[in-house]
Amino acid sequence: MAFTHLHLHTEYSLLDGACRLGELCAVAKDLGQTALAITDHGNMFGAVDFYKAAKANGIKPIIGCEVYVAERNLTDKVHGLDSQRYHLVLLCKNETGYKNLIQMVSKSWVDGFYVRPRVDKALLEEYHEGLIALSACLAGEIPRKLSVKDFEGAKETALWYNRVFGAGNYYLELQDHGLREQKEILPDLLRLSRETGIPLVATNDVHYIQKEDAKVQKVLICIQTNHTIDEDTGLEFGTDEFYLKSEAEMRELFSYVPEAIENTAKIADMCNVEFEFGKTKLPHFDVPGNQDHFAYFREKCYAGLYKNYGGNVPQTHIDRLEYELSVIRQMGYVDYFLIVADFIAYAKSKDIPVGPGRGSGAGSIAAYCMGITGIDPMRYNLIFERFLNPERVSMPDIDVDFCYERREEVIDYVIQKYGKDHVAQIVTFGTMAARGAVRDVGRVLGLPYNTVDSVSKQIPRELGITIEAALKKNAELKKLYDEDVKIRELIDTAKSVEGMPRHASTHAAGYTVYDDNH
Repeated sequence: MAFTHLHLHTEYSLLDGACRLGELCAVAKDLGQTALAITDHGNMFGAVDFYKAAKANGIKPIIGCEVYVAERNLTDKVHGLDSQRYHLVLLCKNETGYKNLIQMVSKSWVDGFYVRPRVDKALLEEYHEGLIALSACLAGEIPRKLSVKDFEGAKETALWYNRVFGAGNYYLELQDHGLREQKEILPDLLRLSRETGIPLVATNDVHYIQKEDAKVQKVLICIQTNHTIDEDTGLEFGTDEFYLKSEAEMRELFSYVPEAIENTAKIADMCNVEFEFGKTKLPHFDVPGNQDHFAYFREKCYAGLYKNYGGNVPQTHIDRLEYELSVIRQMGYVDYFLIVADFIAYAKSKDIPVGPGRGSGAGSIAAYCMGITGIDPMRYNLIFERFLNPERVSMPDIDVDFCYERREEVIDYVIQKYGKDHVAQIVTFGTMAARGAVRDVGRVLGLPYNTVDSVSKQIPRELGITIEAALKKNAELKKLYDEDVKIRELIDTAKSVEGMPRHASTHAAGYTVYDDNH
């Protein structure tokens, strides 16, 4: 049975984890590891990309999250009283567990956010099904109690978690990164396991891939806390052991408790979440009088056809519409057109300015007839296949512009129509682009502003430019890199964090709408 890393922070543990997903899974494969977990701090931003990267490398992906558990209720947000929070690792066994974890993480942000997104014990009781819980690092509730010599309190807490998640679904986590605090509580964790029967599991709190990447992770922490690398951030790791260790390294580290290693494989076997891609799951659109959806759609398109082209419609236009209708029906996008046309019609009925449509959607006569776009594709010889093509199965992309001052009214209409529990905004990430990475790292390294500014300005202002490309393009930058040791350190360090997500924010206009049945 192979050792499996079950406690791991990727680049989506923003400005904390330094594991880039592609490299992470490739290195895990090289190490002979057959499964790997993602447990980012308080979020599941990277779950889908991690899943794809793991699968591409022949590795079984285990979807999880290291959540923050509030000391009291998640709605309690009193300064001083509610600053305390505990770490807890949750791993999905199945689809039920995945859905429950999503529910908890969402509620931790929407209802429980106080410094960090927080769940509470009531939430854990409600959504425990399908999940495996690990007691986490030194910031976990059990280790915290053991650190202050409260063994009985730790035992009582461990039994509570074991009761909530069920025997075999809760594990006491052993970690050893060479930290004195960890070594002090290891005997107590072993005793706790003996006295309660709760099994042990060995983990490494992975924050970076290679041992030498410890500096990169420290740089990220300094960017996050606005410190220089020589200052105490209060989040120091203390050692450089938080990397993706091999099975041999982990077996040697925990040679005195081999079952804790074996249990990692046991847990990996229990976790089986599969993501489905390529299948469109649209929300249901209520057609008046429970008519057939396609018949209703076809009727609306023809009404628009005669409205736009008059009573004597050229046969070429009719043929084009019939062709588009057949493709839209075949590809299952009838409701998509009805949904988009509906909220555009609402906007127009309220005199909210709506753009004529952008991108490939303007090539559809059906979209034009439904009032989705305002451009005649026949007049301008626009090609429908650029928008929707049976040979390229992907969601059609209709770009619609609404007046920014009244856009919220359209969103409110969609929420009211489909329900607030079925409409959500999407996330967007700010990443460390070339120039920004140089400036961030320059501050962390404590270099003079003028020096950092001059280096940053040597990077061409081109979309998607990388530091590596800039070194090849700009001879002056390459000369600085080759001749100045400090500049070389600046640029090399900036390259190591370049492209990583720096912060998450809410997309200005992106929403997702889904149906109860999905």
